[in-house]
Amino acid sequence: MKKRSGSFPYILITPALAITILIIFIPMFRTFTYSLTNYILWKPAERGFIGLQNYRQAFSDPILLLSLKNTVIWIVVIIAGQFLLGLSTAMLLNRDFIGRGIARSLILIPWVTPSVITALMWRWMYDGNYGVINEILVRLGILDVYFPFLASSSAALWAIMLALLWQGFPFFAVMILAGLQAIPNELYEAAEVDGAGNLVKFFRITLPMLKPVILTTILLRTIWVANSLDIIFIMTGGGPGYSTYTLPLYSYIRAYKGFDFGYSSVIAILLTIFLIVFIAGYIKSILKEGEK
Repeated sequence: MKKRSGSFPYILITPALAITILIIFIPMFRTFTYSLTNYILWKPAERGFIGLQNYRQAFSDPILLLSLKNTVIWIVVIIAGQFLLGLSTAMLLNRDFIGRGIARSLILIPWVTPSVITALMWRWMYDGNYGVINEILVRLGILDVYFPFLASSSAALWAIMLALLWQGFPFFAVMILAGLQAIPNELYEAAEVDGAGNLVKFFRITLPMLKPVILTTILLRTIWVANSLDIIFIMTGGGPGYSTYTLPLYSYIRAYKGFDFGYSSVIAILLTIFLIVFIAGYIKSILKEGEK
């Protein structure tokens, strides 16, 4: 059999590499170059290189600082909520009960529902005049009158986070369920022989065996959640005021409503740096824990 040349593997990956450069690295480079210019679409005469002026403006921009704060809250609360709800759901679906197959199928409905439909559905449920959530809370006596959740600067962000939590928890549930089914039953049987209870088996067997799955899903979901803006845009558009602004939404609004592509690029770059720092710290902590 004729031996293949050393360049053959590189030939195979060339198409994928070319596509990656075309759709990822070239746009990234253009975004960086835009961030150094006064690229405002409706001011073509003033367009030109301005160096780090956009970056200096960003660090003194109160809207950007508020968006950064909301982004941190957005990521932490949603990831924690989706993980806990997904873990609980996976533990339930891993048990034997009648209709388990149907339940496992139905749990995917929030995940496969398009974000536009999810946002419109939750916006209707939160409506301050006829929303079903208000109706339930009033009937239970929790509220005296209907409350405009999406029109309240203190409640709007949390209301949107609840919608995204509902949409995204099936991802954790399915991934963790797959991990649960890969755990050998012999481990639990041996633990029962030693007299271990359910809590001991959960913390000493289940969680350690699920660790690779949990770490991977949290990392992937963090990236997705940090970049999500469609649900916020549809439900509130960033309002009331700037109370539901996040970095991706602020970048989008500056680009496609204000046509300020230079400053929008700065926001996108700062979001990228924020995610890189977060992910690097996350991976570093994982590696340190693995060395113990």
